[in-house]
Amino acid sequence: MKSGKGARAGQYLALLAYLVFLAFPFLWLISTAFKPARELASLHPTWIPKDPTLANFRQAFDEQPLLRAGLNSLIAALGAAVIAVLIATPMAYVMARHRTLLAKAATGWVVVSQAFPFVLVIIPLFLVLKNLRLIDSLPGLIMVYVVWALPFALWMLVGYVRAVPTELEEAAAVDGAGRARTLISVTAPLLAPGIVATALFAFISAWNEFFFALVLLKTPEKQTLPVVLTHFIGAEGVADLGPLAAAAFLATLPSLVIFAIIQKRITGGMLAGAVKS
Repeated sequence: MKSGKGARAGQYLALLAYLVFLAFPFLWLISTAFKPARELASLHPTWIPKDPTLANFRQAFDEQPLLRAGLNSLIAALGAAVIAVLIATPMAYVMARHRTLLAKAATGWVVVSQAFPFVLVIIPLFLVLKNLRLIDSLPGLIMVYVVWALPFALWMLVGYVRAVPTELEEAAAVDGAGRARTLISVTAPLLAPGIVATALFAFISAWNEFFFALVLLKTPEKQTLPVVLTHFIGAEGVADLGPLAAAAFLATLPSLVIFAIIQKRITGGMLAGAVKS
């Protein structure tokens, strides 16, 4: 009994240490965003600002077009998430239900493709988009995000499809439901949590992506939020720390809010999908 309690206490301590490790950068970012300039220059930094201010946020909006950049990021992230899910869902169903040699090879390629670094594909990708006249455009950036998110989205959805018992589809077929009716009424509700989780992954990946947006978008009015954040760093590498922290804090909020909202829906969808109405 004592050894079991000690092991559990050790697990909780390890989990707490991990949470502190993850939360420290974000908490320090929030603290920095609300500190006045004199506290940021202090040799003895504090966790909690002694004289909190919103001046950093006002300065950030005055110096850079954060709203326009945020809108560009939102369009690119939402577009990539929706298109990736629409393409990956039927593909994942076919790969999960028809386990042929071709499907296994495709699954292996999906896993291997995630190991490719960005720098290996950026030149051919740039040339392809140039021929399609999609350089320096949000549709071109969305296309890139879809292609980059699709392999992992497909891999995620294949696992969700395989978790759906085939007996449910067979029972629906016995009751007289056709293939389309079975997919819509039986399989789709059970896949809803997986689809939401996959869309969330694609959205966050596109929202936070920097390298492709930096290379493909040249017009300032079309740049996304991660690229605009670099404008707070001067030519000599000196960062305007207060406004940068304020802008970075605002940039993290959409992902956190969306995740907090959808997390409950994922759990609720799992429970609702397990009950036959």
